[in-house]
Amino acid sequence: MSGRPDGPTALVTGGSGFVAAHLVQQLLERGYQVRTTVRSTANPAKVAPLRALGEAHPGRLGLFEADLLTEGSFDEAAKGCSVVFHVASPFLMPEKIKDGRRDMVEPALRGTRNVLGAVDRAESVERLVLTSTVGAIFGDYADVERMDGRTLSEKYVNTTSTVENNPYHYAKTVAEQAAWEAEAAQDRWRMVCVNPGLILGPSLTPASDSGSLFLLDELFKGYFFYGAPDFSFTTADVREVAAAHVAAAERPGAHGRYIVAAAEMTSFHQMAKALLKHHPRSLRLPRTALPHWPVRILGPAFGLTQDYIRGHLGIRFPVDNRRSIEELGLTYRPIEETLLDHYRSWRAHRNTPHAA
Repeated sequence: MSGRPDGPTALVTGGSGFVAAHLVQQLLERGYQVRTTVRSTANPAKVAPLRALGEAHPGRLGLFEADLLTEGSFDEAAKGCSVVFHVASPFLMPEKIKDGRRDMVEPALRGTRNVLGAVDRAESVERLVLTSTVGAIFGDYADVERMDGRTLSEKYVNTTSTVENNPYHYAKTVAEQAAWEAEAAQDRWRMVCVNPGLILGPSLTPASDSGSLFLLDELFKGYFFYGAPDFSFTTADVREVAAAHVAAAERPGAHGRYIVAAAEMTSFHQMAKALLKHHPRSLRLPRTALPHWPVRILGPAFGLTQDYIRGHLGIRFPVDNRRSIEELGLTYRPIEETLLDHYRSWRAHRNTPHAA
């Protein structure tokens, strides 16, 4: 789309993240004046891709330092913005979380409250777009089996996750609820919430520590070469997630929550099969699907609890993504395209031509 040199001013929190970098790029391409926050502008690996985007759009990208846990640190960046995209939040896989409250809940909840405070103090802000997750809709996959038609939809809220059981989903749930409460307490700005599935696709920021990138790392590095466990995922392309944020800000009728995910889930085995079609010589990608029994026996050795295995292994459900298509105008690209772009990006960033 053509750029608008005098476009609106937007803040994107956590600009070096997987989704946020794509969002910054899309906003710049649409003519926005963009401000984005990072924890430290002195980290070259984190800020180099953002600086490159700034050089490609001279004078329209500003970098600010801000910490999710520091009250008031987003105030300067939010001043004068008409829209704030709160994207920054940690995403770690369950086996990487050592302390659920410290690693997940505190950054997500306090960070959201600190951004909400900046939004309240910046009188120019008219809309907040919050990055949540489908995990704020359900705790375990087994929860979806109790929903109408056993189909995932926006009208549900996760009530089963806790700090001890699935702290990432719990953290995102309480952060989203805090944001809805803040929106209801005033009448100047309105919020729209984007709830994506597992976000895949090419990364603009190789230093990103997103859990979705880590999960595919395990697949690509050969952790499952012996066979793919029967876990499936709601998936979304990072470019579509970014586009959903833009539409949520620009479309006057956008409201409430929007699931951004393909209508059908994708399993580890399906991912591997799609990639093997294009990289048939890879020895790291699994060629077979594992039966359930070895996963139940060996899962705990890989950090998966029996509760997690019971609540996820072999479970699939349809996803109701109609609102994102009809109201945000999203078009979902084929999962194979997303996976190939993700894989090629992974190889390019890690300089591993022998990976396939």
